[in-house]
Amino acid sequence: MTQPTTTIFRPQRIALVLAGLVAAGAVGAAILRGDEVNTASGNAAMAASTSLPASASIDDLEKAAKDTPKDSAAWQRLGLAYFEAARFAEAANAYGKATELAPGTAVLWSALGEARVMASDRDPMPPRAVSAFEKAIAIDPKDPRSRYFMAVKRDLSGDHQGAVDDWIALLKDSPADAPWRADLVRTIEQVGKIHQIDVADKLAAANGKAASSAPAGASLPAAARGIPGPSAQDLANASRIAPGEQRNMAEGMVSRLEQRLESDPSNIDGWIMLMRSRRTLDQPEKAQKALTDAIAANPGKADYLRQQAGMLGIRDK
Repeated sequence: MTQPTTTIFRPQRIALVLAGLVAAGAVGAAILRGDEVNTASGNAAMAASTSLPASASIDDLEKAAKDTPKDSAAWQRLGLAYFEAARFAEAANAYGKATELAPGTAVLWSALGEARVMASDRDPMPPRAVSAFEKAIAIDPKDPRSRYFMAVKRDLSGDHQGAVDDWIALLKDSPADAPWRADLVRTIEQVGKIHQIDVADKLAAANGKAASSAPAGASLPAAARGIPGPSAQDLANASRIAPGEQRNMAEGMVSRLEQRLESDPSNIDGWIMLMRSRRTLDQPEKAQKALTDAIAANPGKADYLRQQAGMLGIRDK
């Protein structure tokens, strides 16, 4: 469906942009995408949906779900594609189908909760999302996405110290090479700055634990290095400004990312962040240009970039 030229820029939209650029939602919005498809409910359920290529279009995934309505993995892949295309209500519906078929899979419940958060017009943490996160944690108390968002809930309620403590606990439990570590650290640091909470010692202890448990020679993958986001003051101001100004702020952040990529064009994760952000801001032509520029700068990664862009509903010319 073609997006209208003029859209209402909901708070959840800027939350998604911040998720990619600041890590305000990075633990939910990015870290589990690869694992999600691989941890569906068993090999039998995966059989039908995995016959599709990784770059399958939303139309292909919709057909697969319709043709195999009892396949939880087919609904899961469709939910993931909808989410990446910023079609959050449809993502929630697809993940809902997946949870009905595989109610014992924590990652499906946490994906459903995240989609419900992003689909909400007004409430930043709707009760139905919280319920989904709680079900995920009941199945797997270590589920990182649900733990992250339940800490977000504490932060929204005013318990900033409790939220920081929960995020640090999550950090301690995260593997040294987990692709969300750098983003999670940045979230903790920025929330600490905004609310004047000293997090340095606890962060050092959490990172020390991860380093001591890492295998020899282990290092963070490129996706874990993150992309610098706005300052703590930017984040503090974002909740107090008008929606139109919020959009201006988000566009400014994305423009700064674009400028950074001019000097660091080999940053593949940065290009994917840029494409996702442009798509979320309802800027399809700029999203298309980001893909074209990314391929031109990284011809050896063209297939991977096209695959990631395809999940966002962006096609190469």
